[in-house]
Amino acid sequence: MTVIRQQDFIDSIADSLQYISYYHPKDYIDALGAAYEAEESPAAKDAIAQILTNSRMCAEGHRPICQDTGIVCAFVTIGMNVQWADATMSVEDMVNEGIRRAYLHPDNKLRASVLADPAGKRSNTKDNTPGVTHIELVPGDKIDVHIAAKGGGSENKSKFAMLNPSDSIVDWVLKTVPLMGAGWCPPGMLGIGIGGTAEKAMLLAKRSLMDPIDIQDLIKRGPQTRAEELRIELYEKVNALGIGAQGLGGLATVLDVKINDYPTHAASLPIAMIPNCAATRHVHFELDGSGPAQLEAPKLEDWPAVTWSPSANARRVDLNTVTPADVASWQPGETLLLNGKLLTGRDAAHKRMVDMLNKGEPLPVDFKGRFIYYVGPVDPVRDEVVGPAGPTTATRMDKFTEQVLAATGLLGMVGKAERGPAGLDAIKKHKSVYLMAVGGAAYLVSKAIKASRVVGFADLGMEAIYEFDVVDMPVTVAVDSNGTSVHKTGPLEWQAKIGKIPVASA
Repeated sequence: MTVIRQQDFIDSIADSLQYISYYHPKDYIDALGAAYEAEESPAAKDAIAQILTNSRMCAEGHRPICQDTGIVCAFVTIGMNVQWADATMSVEDMVNEGIRRAYLHPDNKLRASVLADPAGKRSNTKDNTPGVTHIELVPGDKIDVHIAAKGGGSENKSKFAMLNPSDSIVDWVLKTVPLMGAGWCPPGMLGIGIGGTAEKAMLLAKRSLMDPIDIQDLIKRGPQTRAEELRIELYEKVNALGIGAQGLGGLATVLDVKINDYPTHAASLPIAMIPNCAATRHVHFELDGSGPAQLEAPKLEDWPAVTWSPSANARRVDLNTVTPADVASWQPGETLLLNGKLLTGRDAAHKRMVDMLNKGEPLPVDFKGRFIYYVGPVDPVRDEVVGPAGPTTATRMDKFTEQVLAATGLLGMVGKAERGPAGLDAIKKHKSVYLMAVGGAAYLVSKAIKASRVVGFADLGMEAIYEFDVVDMPVTVAVDSNGTSVHKTGPLEWQAKIGKIPVASA
């Protein structure tokens, strides 16, 4: 009979969460490196180069791959012959204690993103607890753990449908993936669950994302089941959509498609789809009673020899003196290097600003002629002025954009992924601009931030308004002052170039 110590389990959870915060799985790096070599879209290739460079920097510096260090999801399979030596806590409480210790680690503090009272005050729990734990009892004498940290940008794009038994799964996926936009930071993986009941399909999809990337091996040996046939068909057809890295248009939208299935009711065809982003964070370990899990650090030579640097054609912009006339001259898809003072603000700050504007109250910061960066940075450690500080999904701010632009004179915005119709209309109306930073390159972006201070809403923590001093922060003109969006034009262009799926309209 295997005897497991409570402390060994807690330490293993904590160590694994620190590990995945700065180490990509090797299979992901290998697949992304191959995608970089094959990519023909300059914009997508540049984005992948930033992600690969950021990944190696994080492995070297032991700092988070993404500023969104996720909500923890743990699949814990316990052998029924296992005995706990000294446990005074439930398994779920042990997982949460491991999360607490990992996220408050002084040498690599991770961002606390979990909010209690989700339909009410939405108060930050300060230590990223609780996680979401799934426990299964099976025959055996070991504990098997798959643990992941799931970012909000990708989790928010999860989809579920109850199809009719005669409906096409492929048609549903190809219709649904474009509706997800680029907020899930492709290229990543799609996890698909088919069958069971509604909640079972979602669990199947989430669990599938913990498996290694092996689509190229599957293609070489050939499919042996209907699920494997679907994996290959969806992998090829989703990439043929031309969405590409960061939604800019290109050859690599997914690096793999995973499918788990389960028997279902004769009247039902439940299907769930959950994406994993460019900050793919998961690890597997076993406990056999010999102590805490030992996680082997990858070798730096495992990373492809890719080092991102700005294009010689990139335009330097002084945020302290930029004018509407300057903004009007920027072209869709153009690379800019931002210099000067950059304000920040995301969901909670925008909500509070709009509430204050509605009440006629003055804002804590003058936004006239300024740029705002949609970001919630990680707390700094050691000699950092700010921790990893990559962009958050811009579409969540669309509902506020018209009022903020009209009332404050804000000149431009920086975020990740596309803007929706409301955001595009407001940008065009006010001759503003939207710039895109690469999601999944948070540590690389933070190196462009030379100073940081809170200038408003300090009580909001990572959602406060900061003022950054930036030097050569790389961004792409994603929506120009005329409302032209590269997230619309790029995928259509590459879908047509790939030529496997008809382009409906421009």
